[in-house]
Amino acid sequence: MSNPNLDDYIKQGVYGAKETKPEERRQFLGTLRERVVIALKQSQVLEERVYEEVENAIKSSTGAKLYLNGHLNYAYLSKYIKVANTYKMEYTMVTNKDYISEIGLLVAYDHAIEKEEIFVSEHKETEDQQQTESEKKGIFSSLGSFFKK
Repeated sequence: MSNPNLDDYIKQGVYGAKETKPEERRQFLGTLRERVVIALKQSQVLEERVYEEVENAIKSSTGAKLYLNGHLNYAYLSKYIKVANTYKMEYTMVTNKDYISEIGLLVAYDHAIEKEEIFVSEHKETEDQQQTESEKKGIFSSLGSFFKK
């Protein structure tokens, strides 16, 4: 009869260490949602500017770590790496060949903090720009109808 500890040891050697919530870990770049301070989706990371909310989280989250999606081009991630270096935050690039997460980056601790809202909404400037563009279209359409008369 075999020893249960020996069986566990052999299984761990063959299949790897047992992991809690593997699907959640794939989605959240190797960590758990309960540890996340702030997160951006890939599309948000691709924007030119650094999100102020992320910079503030990096600045104020002493002891946390920045996780970057390794599937994204380094050119888009470098601006956040510079911010992390400025505030002396460790960072790691996570690339999972079997799963591509929609998350582009996140700041997380190695323990649970249970923050309710972790995702940053789209930039407000983008919404303001869209409103301004629709107002311009409204002006031009009214001018067009004026000249038709």
